[in-house]
Amino acid sequence: MAKRALLITASASLLFVVWAAAATPPVTPDPYTDGTVQAGTTKAAVCFSCHGPNGNSQNPVWPRLAGQNAVYIAEQLHLFKAGIRKNPVMQPMAAGLSDQDIDNLAVFFAAQTPAGLEGDPSYWKAGQALYVHGDESHGIPACAACHGPVGRGNPAAGYPALEAQQSVYVVSQLQNYANGTRYSATTATPNSIIMFDIAKNLTPEQIRDVASYVQGLR
Repeated sequence: MAKRALLITASASLLFVVWAAAATPPVTPDPYTDGTVQAGTTKAAVCFSCHGPNGNSQNPVWPRLAGQNAVYIAEQLHLFKAGIRKNPVMQPMAAGLSDQDIDNLAVFFAAQTPAGLEGDPSYWKAGQALYVHGDESHGIPACAACHGPVGRGNPAAGYPALEAQQSVYVVSQLQNYANGTRYSATTATPNSIIMFDIAKNLTPEQIRDVASYVQGLR
């Protein structure tokens, strides 16, 4: 029994070492170099039908874009455009965007203020514990390590903001990471391998709980 516990501990420690080594910054160019909020304002109007006024989606299946870091938005639009990230709505939308359009949209949405629902009181406390501390026994690092203590992400490293994100959307994306369908390749981005590995170790209850918690973050 003690030997088995030792092997589990060693395996978990190794996973955390691999996770840390894989957490490398993306190569996506800085959209602020060419993009501006003013130029993105007009272009963003067509996005509002799904993502809501100024990026605050009212439909739980569509992500909130308000306050999302520009590097991450630009990266994902490029992935949609290249067909690496699959979505029947977003792929054709991104196909007609120039690099300049993508930079402008990314900067515009990053400048907006996220707003939305609170976390479900039945689940958010358990979600908070996972978000802040992780679950080392199952190889799950703290979400806050990459996404920040209040969910604002890390633009320099390409980690997305999670604050105010729709819990329904978060659940769907974690499930897509777990089953390998979010991207056409597990190395779609420098950070994607991290989330593929983490999501596979999350239970359905943990996914529900942490999704509820991030929905209430501001």
